[in-house]
Amino acid sequence: MGYQENYQRWADEPTLIPELKQELAAMATDEETKEEAFAAPMAFGTAGMRGIIGAGIGRMNIYTVRQATEGLARFMDTLPAEQKAAGVAISFDSRYESENFAHQAAGVLGAHGIKSFVFDSLRPTPELSFAVRYLKTYAGIMITASHNPKQYNGYKIYGPDGGQMPPDESDRITDYVRSVDDVFAIKVVAEHALRDQQLETLIGEDVDQPYYQAVATVTIDPDLIHTIGKDMSLIYSPLHGTGRIPAQMVLRNAGFEKYELVLKQAIADPEFPTTPFPNPEFAQTFDLAIEMGKASHADVLIATDPDADRLGTAVWTGEGYQLLTGNQIASLMLQYILQARKMAGTLPKNGAVVKSIVSTELATAIAKDYGVTMINVETGFKFIGDQIKHFEETGEHEFLFGFEESYGYLIKPFVRDKDAIQSTLLLAEVAASYKREGLTLWDGIQALYNKYGHFAEKTVGVDFEGVDGAKEMAALMTKFREHRPSDFAGVKVASVEDYKAQQITKADGSTTAIDMPVSDVLKYILDDGTWIAIRPSGTEPKVKFYVGTSAGSKDDAAKKLDAFEAALTAFRTEA
Repeated sequence: MGYQENYQRWADEPTLIPELKQELAAMATDEETKEEAFAAPMAFGTAGMRGIIGAGIGRMNIYTVRQATEGLARFMDTLPAEQKAAGVAISFDSRYESENFAHQAAGVLGAHGIKSFVFDSLRPTPELSFAVRYLKTYAGIMITASHNPKQYNGYKIYGPDGGQMPPDESDRITDYVRSVDDVFAIKVVAEHALRDQQLETLIGEDVDQPYYQAVATVTIDPDLIHTIGKDMSLIYSPLHGTGRIPAQMVLRNAGFEKYELVLKQAIADPEFPTTPFPNPEFAQTFDLAIEMGKASHADVLIATDPDADRLGTAVWTGEGYQLLTGNQIASLMLQYILQARKMAGTLPKNGAVVKSIVSTELATAIAKDYGVTMINVETGFKFIGDQIKHFEETGEHEFLFGFEESYGYLIKPFVRDKDAIQSTLLLAEVAASYKREGLTLWDGIQALYNKYGHFAEKTVGVDFEGVDGAKEMAALMTKFREHRPSDFAGVKVASVEDYKAQQITKADGSTTAIDMPVSDVLKYILDDGTWIAIRPSGTEPKVKFYVGTSAGSKDDAAKKLDAFEAALTAFRTEA
């Protein structure tokens, strides 16, 4: 059906909830909004779905949430009885409708006789991953739109290992989701009936405490915290999200005594009133923390996004506070982990670090220096989780650290997604280690550059909003594939890695296969070691462009980065 027919189908539905009826009435003469909401269903893939809250098949509402959950339930109906009986853990963040969506999902599962274990209030995404593993459920559902603006919400499915659902299972679930003909006919059991039938269990402190105990094991040098960390000034912001209680708990339990909350951002407010883009990679999110930091001479400022899976930091440079990139934060954490374990004699011979293919090569240089294997995986933390599972099954490597440049890190694998609560604790310890030497985290990253070379990276996102956005994104990827540039800024392309075609093509035309899952990613490797990658976002209507380079000095690296970015933009925008 066309968007007009889809709209009319909803408008004529007698059971449609009143607030959505009002939205439909408001868009009756707004064809652009109507088309965006009703032209196509929400994309549902390996990362679940994410979109604007509102009426329509292409938006987040109780009916699209029910449809997604019905797909999961129909898939679980095909499983062996013991797997289906294991049930589903469900968590939610501070956004509008999050708690409602969580209980709508439980109601749909209950109609299939599937038990749900629902948190009694908002919890971070990493704790949902932990809960799946701790409770041994078959799946997990996290209601969150992570760091998106307030208009958004989302739905993520996790598998039995606590990682995002593997591609094979996810594809089958997607097929079941698409097989739902009538979203208004999906059966939903009321919450009181679920409780009476023991199909829903509320969880909370019984999972919180084991999670906090597990996070406590992230600490490497307790004596450092008790001597230096306890007096170190730290400011923390949960950006109106789920991190406030768990971050405070793990910092306090570890021995950090002088941390302060950014009180205005400690309120779990779906409006995100102090930061319209609650993303810790954006400087504006640190404005309030920086004001506090200047007043108290804080050593380090930390912010986590609303579902507490991403972490950003601003550090004192001697002249003011400077935000670090996700790559810089990861490099500092990695060097500290490897050095501490080397000094303690616990660095394994088969140790491995896992990062995404668009993350910094500084980490590769650090790992090599310590005799540790670096494994590159496709973008998406589930691929890091897949490697951890592979290590456990084969004994091939011992997992030491995993990260993505997009401010996501994992220290200990009792969680199988990026974990900003673990990262908050470890980064505070890293800051304490430099403070012991009279240094800051800013000094630390400069020391790494002086030792391993000046690495510079940049990510640029180009938005493709509207009903034609998906087509425009696909056309751009086709352009980069079919009209491959031979050089960028005068530096020749040595090879092109096409993760969709599963092939590496060298400048001489020779090819080799890529042994990784199919993904719509292109990566150009240049003669000087610079790399450029292009991929459509899996959660937002944008194409992301990545550039990574290095040089002998900070200024030279910055100049190269600017030149490559300009060349990339010129090729992208030319007719």
